[in-house]
Amino acid sequence: MTDNITVIGAVGSDPRVHTTAQGLTITSFRLASTRRIFDRVKGAWEDGETNWYTVSTFRQLAKNASSSIRRGDRVVVHGRLRLRSWESGEKSGTAIEIDAEAVGHDLTWGTTSLSKTRAAGASGGPDAAAAASPTVAEGWPADPVDAAGDADERAAAAFASEREAERADAETDGDRDASVDDRALALPF
Repeated sequence: MTDNITVIGAVGSDPRVHTTAQGLTITSFRLASTRRIFDRVKGAWEDGETNWYTVSTFRQLAKNASSSIRRGDRVVVHGRLRLRSWESGEKSGTAIEIDAEAVGHDLTWGTTSLSKTRAAGASGGPDAAAAASPTVAEGWPADPVDAAGDADERAAAAFASEREAERADAETDGDRDASVDDRALALPF
């Protein structure tokens, strides 16, 4: 059984980047998550206990995290929880680790800007130079102001093509009424 966890906290260490002999990129950092408790007697918020996690990211997420995350940043981490016992001489304890599937800045505390990265080994074409730019990647608008309009257009096109495919399926399948939509549509956003 896999235990998934989402933790909001502050990055407690500068990210460390490792590359294995097989070429796998791993970035790890410490994450501190502190509960805030309202003391009704004092009428003020106080810090509760701090839980510490070691977060590990792999492959493209590791590369992106190493260039985006810094000590002190407020982040949201989602991934698989691992508990590991350890011993070192007379000391022993339990390490709480998260194998991250997603890491992002906590927008409650500030703003951020996304630069889409191009996948390694992507084919080059006539627009390869423009697509290699971190701000102009395949499927992303050159101007962030156009993002909302482009997203709406992509969603509408995807919805229309999905409906056309369903109608074609319904025409070939006599058991199905073409006006019935018994599946959820997968939109590209």
